[in-house]
Amino acid sequence: MIDRMSQPVCRRDFLRGATVLAIATAAWPIRGVFADTAAGMVTIVPYSDTGERQAPVKLAKIVMTDAEWKAKLPRASYEVARHADTERPFSGALLNEHGKGIFRCICCDTALFDSATKFDSHTGWPSFWQPIAKENVASLDDRTLGMDRTEVKCARCDGHLGHVFDDGPKPTGLRYCMNSVSLRFTPIIA
Repeated sequence: MIDRMSQPVCRRDFLRGATVLAIATAAWPIRGVFADTAAGMVTIVPYSDTGERQAPVKLAKIVMTDAEWKAKLPRASYEVARHADTERPFSGALLNEHGKGIFRCICCDTALFDSATKFDSHTGWPSFWQPIAKENVASLDDRTLGMDRTEVKCARCDGHLGHVFDDGPKPTGLRYCMNSVSLRFTPIIA
């Protein structure tokens, strides 16, 4: 066995290392472009309790331990929002909520859906044809249970909300199929 540490550095290895170092040094300023993501920052569009859209703000992502989430949330909300469980169809308290208001994240209170975009999908879960602001939700591929779906999460705290499908009504053709226990409804009082 050859001990590379005791071998002299050949010119080729030296030049490779110097090239990698030069590329990394040249690319270093580009890190600033991604600094918000690396630092755990996210842009959110806040909404007042009267439904008024406010200017986007950069906020730190909310990160808590599993024990902290468990202490903060009701059991069903904890299982769904923090462990991507699913509530039984037709069991959610917000399924038949038809008042004017905003559906917010149960974990961090971020505004997620406006009641004006809610519709009856006959699936057993609250459904919306678009989020209140695209910045407030995140989506990612979900290939669990042998299915190819798109999971929807709160952009601020990564709480699991549900899934989005392409069988919704106009104008978007989307169906954001959400778990009631991942949401909190705030009525708008004019």
